[in-house]
Amino acid sequence: MLKTVLKRLRSGTLHSGFISIPQPAPQPPHRLRELLRAGRDLDILLINVRDFALLRELYGRDLAQEIENQLQTVLRRAVNERLRTSPTCMALEPGEYLLCWPSRGDDPRSQHDTAYEIKLIAQREANAHLLRWAGRELGLGFGCARHEGDAMGADANREARLFQAVGEARLRAKMRMDLSQLSLSSEFNAILHERTVRALFQPIADFSTGTIMAWEALARGPEGSAFQSPAVLFDFAEQSGKLFALERLCREKAIRSLGGIGQGQKLFLNIHPKTMADPEFTHGKTLELLEEVGLAPENIVFEITERHSIHEFALFHRTLDHYRSQGYLVAVDDAGAGYSGLTSVAQIRPEFIKIDMSLIQGIDKDPVKRALIETFVTFADKIGSKIIAEGIEAQAQAACLIDIGVHYGQGFYLARPAAPKPALSLDTAYLRKTQEPTRVITGCLIPVGNLVEAAQTRRQGTLVPEAQHCFETCRQQASIVVVDQESAQPVGLIMEYQLNRQLSGQFGAALYSKRPIDAIMDRSPLIVDEATAVEHTAKAAMQREKIKAYDDIIVTRHGKVLGIVTVQRLLNTLAHVQVEMAKGTNPLTGLPGNVTLEREVEAGIGAGKRFTIAYADLDNFKVYNDTYGFKNGDRVIKLAADILDHALRRFGEGQDKLFHIGGDDFVMLCKPETVERICRSATRCFRRLIRTCYCQKDRQSGEVRATGRDGVERAYPLVSLSIGILEIGGACTLLEIGERAAHVKKYAKSMPGNVYAWDRRPALGTQPSQTVAAAV
Repeated sequence: MLKTVLKRLRSGTLHSGFISIPQPAPQPPHRLRELLRAGRDLDILLINVRDFALLRELYGRDLAQEIENQLQTVLRRAVNERLRTSPTCMALEPGEYLLCWPSRGDDPRSQHDTAYEIKLIAQREANAHLLRWAGRELGLGFGCARHEGDAMGADANREARLFQAVGEARLRAKMRMDLSQLSLSSEFNAILHERTVRALFQPIADFSTGTIMAWEALARGPEGSAFQSPAVLFDFAEQSGKLFALERLCREKAIRSLGGIGQGQKLFLNIHPKTMADPEFTHGKTLELLEEVGLAPENIVFEITERHSIHEFALFHRTLDHYRSQGYLVAVDDAGAGYSGLTSVAQIRPEFIKIDMSLIQGIDKDPVKRALIETFVTFADKIGSKIIAEGIEAQAQAACLIDIGVHYGQGFYLARPAAPKPALSLDTAYLRKTQEPTRVITGCLIPVGNLVEAAQTRRQGTLVPEAQHCFETCRQQASIVVVDQESAQPVGLIMEYQLNRQLSGQFGAALYSKRPIDAIMDRSPLIVDEATAVEHTAKAAMQREKIKAYDDIIVTRHGKVLGIVTVQRLLNTLAHVQVEMAKGTNPLTGLPGNVTLEREVEAGIGAGKRFTIAYADLDNFKVYNDTYGFKNGDRVIKLAADILDHALRRFGEGQDKLFHIGGDDFVMLCKPETVERICRSATRCFRRLIRTCYCQKDRQSGEVRATGRDGVERAYPLVSLSIGILEIGGACTLLEIGERAAHVKKYAKSMPGNVYAWDRRPALGTQPSQTVAAAV
């Protein structure tokens, strides 16, 4: 075969590229011929793809050609990366490639080290593509040799020696090299012995809160060494049979280097599936180490990569169930890029699914990838998992993922790996879609205690089978409240679906047959006091994680369990109230109107509250409406509503409310301490922004020429905002309030410009006084 190659080399017909078209001169074979003629010493590396014929048979010639093309590209790049030289590269036969470059005179052992590193780099890069195309990894064999040149020798002798060197490399490539013969082996053993592995940490962001949910521990070899790259480090460990020892060292480094974490935060540890068979892995050493540094199993997530096949399924799942029973969580890494895809995810049923970065890149521009991630999110929600998107490198990707509903994100755009553990490099809050505040005020202040139902309660330590029996005998109850042994205060909640999910696994019933319910209960259920308003309870319930959004709510009285409220009953009550309240909603601004206002005022008076009413009206609005039309008139009303709403939210308190009672009239209910700041902000802001609603001529003149009600044309000032403020401090009627509000509003409108006027008379129900104003 090689003789044929050499003959074609002489004729210049053999090319070294990987697309079968003529290449522009000079071509690599010419360079090889020149090196031979010059008598240069050459280092030769022969790489072969193991089972290439089978690969071509399984996946077809087109895919096999793609693999060959890609492999030759990465081989060239690997040599360039490692030696800083451009090699001559050619295909000898399908799946076999020859690389050679001028020798640097290294000793044979160093030459083998270099060849092995090149092979690892090429294999890593090629597998990234092959996994995406075929769902399997590429096995490469390698062999190296040295061709000793002779500038004075005949061409035939040079070619014969080259033939001999290639044959030697080919023989070594077919054999399994003993890695202990490499000097790299000594360097690797020193890393294990001296424990020089480094642990870096990369944050995983919670998109719903903009905070850090966890850190992933990433192992790195010593800086400047051949094992600095984690791929080289772990590939060498696996092939030399020292993967268990390396992963133990990496786990220990990560746990000891992590430092303090917040409540609920977690540490992701990468675990090779083969590690599950490590005898040392199940002896509790990880638990001992966690207790030493103040962590618990609930803080640890074992991240299992899907890039590696799992052969011992029974042992793997048995070990996995063992760790889950202790409280550890599980994540599947590289989902969508590995061996068995959703099948293995469904079997493992992980708490977290990490989506491979190949599906994340370009997601903001690729509707197919977006649809696929949406499917992943739906799938995860149904099996109780959370999605983590890896490899986020741009703002557009992050915003798209948040819009889809992906739970968590990780990538250079959010933060790069570092030690000690870094914070997020940006605030993800601005990426989330700005939600328009709902202006329809439900006003549902009914205490949640009015909706309470009897709860099944069990004390901590109750066995799981007893909880299962409770659900079987009482089909009307879908939850059990777990209470403290001594104080009887609620400490957890078990939903029936949650229990069934835990017991439905392959070994679920056996694992939990003698375990207490503490092991499976939700330790952070929603607990509210009986006096909490239905509206606030519903809001808190809907802000929970998706998987828990419809879990029952525990209601307490003086800290003890009063009962539970189902989300269905909560929302039914809320919907009924909203329908009633919506009858008075203004269709233009979406703000509640007269009916709601009257109810709120009467409720405040009945509760003995001290509050203020701020009555806002637009001056010269009819002139504007007649001049600029009704459409622009509506625009001005909406502007006023937005400004009042903004001022209320910025300077007011949670109970302050805004009402649109018709036309250009608004009413605010505020606390006496906040009302003046609200009105001052609103009048100043309106004075500045109303000018944008006029043409340039009217803006510059500060007035509008229009015909008034008397039929005479005159100049009118720009629309302004007048607010009259009165205080309610005791029992009074709506009629008294209306008369006082009309009076103070009239007084405010009598003053030019944007003003607010205080009625300084004592609050209604006390003694009268005088009215003063503040102009802006």
